[in-house]
Amino acid sequence: MTENIQIFSLKQVALSIEKTIANRYHQNYWVKAEIHKLNKYPSGHAFPELVEKEEGKIVAQMNGSIWKQNLQRIEKIFADQVQEPLKDGIQVLMLVKVSFNPTFGLSLQIQDIDPAFTLGQLQKEKDITLKKLKAEGLLQTNQLLPYPLLAKRIAIISAATSKGLSDFYQVLDQNSFGYTFHTQLFEAYVQGDIAIDSIIAALQQIENHKSKFDVVVIVRGGGAEVGLTCYNNYELCKAIASFPLPIITGIGHSTNLTVAELIAYSSAITPTQLAEMLIAQFRDFELRVERLSQAVVKNAQLQIQRNREKMSQVVQNLVWVKNQFFKMKLTELSHLEQKIELLNPIHILKRGFTITTIEGKLLKNAEGLVEGQLISTQTDNALINATITSIEKNGN
Repeated sequence: MTENIQIFSLKQVALSIEKTIANRYHQNYWVKAEIHKLNKYPSGHAFPELVEKEEGKIVAQMNGSIWKQNLQRIEKIFADQVQEPLKDGIQVLMLVKVSFNPTFGLSLQIQDIDPAFTLGQLQKEKDITLKKLKAEGLLQTNQLLPYPLLAKRIAIISAATSKGLSDFYQVLDQNSFGYTFHTQLFEAYVQGDIAIDSIIAALQQIENHKSKFDVVVIVRGGGAEVGLTCYNNYELCKAIASFPLPIITGIGHSTNLTVAELIAYSSAITPTQLAEMLIAQFRDFELRVERLSQAVVKNAQLQIQRNREKMSQVVQNLVWVKNQFFKMKLTELSHLEQKIELLNPIHILKRGFTITTIEGKLLKNAEGLVEGQLISTQTDNALINATITSIEKNGN
């Protein structure tokens, strides 16, 4: 006491607060907050900065602590159930013990984190993104683009060192059918929040040269199913949905499709399956061409056979017509021959008539005849030559 003023040391105040808090907050509590920064240390412990926001502004802030053993357990649960790492910027529901240390101050000792709550928050983000895209009419925009007859020129968005990219190349380049694909890599981060801006930037590069490509593929692999929430981000999904070329994704093994996979032209579970899908499109086209070729050959053979049959029928008809024509003409000739035969002078001669000629000309009357001229008379069986000795005209 100094002049009736009671003075406490800082330690006394700290110990008093510690005792008060220990007496007041003597049990564990469930608290929801956002991990603003996780702050993992090499020791294996983490000291997250916890915040609560209203309309984007921080309205409460407190430090937390997660000891190494608890952190390892929680991170494993998150990877298995949420398929996301414990990281900055996510909403969590924590089982905490309120603690005050005279040296380090007030903090929340995090005993456990409920993955179901975070999973619900991530699903909420997914639902919000889908709702926005639907309102803007973008849900099926990319899926309604015309797909090329053969996707031969491929723009690839992936990390250069990605195991998934390596698998994609191997399947594509070593296909047993000998199909050739032309690919160009546009490097980008493909997992975690950093992937959002990175993939959007790669899409912008491709769009500047879109005439060089048939399709775009986004490849991410390596076996882990974490870091996929970026594919539920509205800005990234909007860029994919409105892109002028078909986009095909092969970004993970998750059975719960992300928004990016739902609104892309098509999706494959893995990069390997994506490559197999592209090869299958070539194979289907080749088989279709083979079937059409066989159909063309078969149809041509059928047409040839039909034409042969028609030609054979035509020839038969021509032969029949020709035969009928010949028969008709032969009949006509026979009738003509009979008429000619009837006109043969021999028949007249046989009936007692004769034919007289003078100097090879038929003698029709006595005009111009003179005595001494030679004449010839044809009977049915003899030619008689005579000399005119006299001429007596009828009626004289």
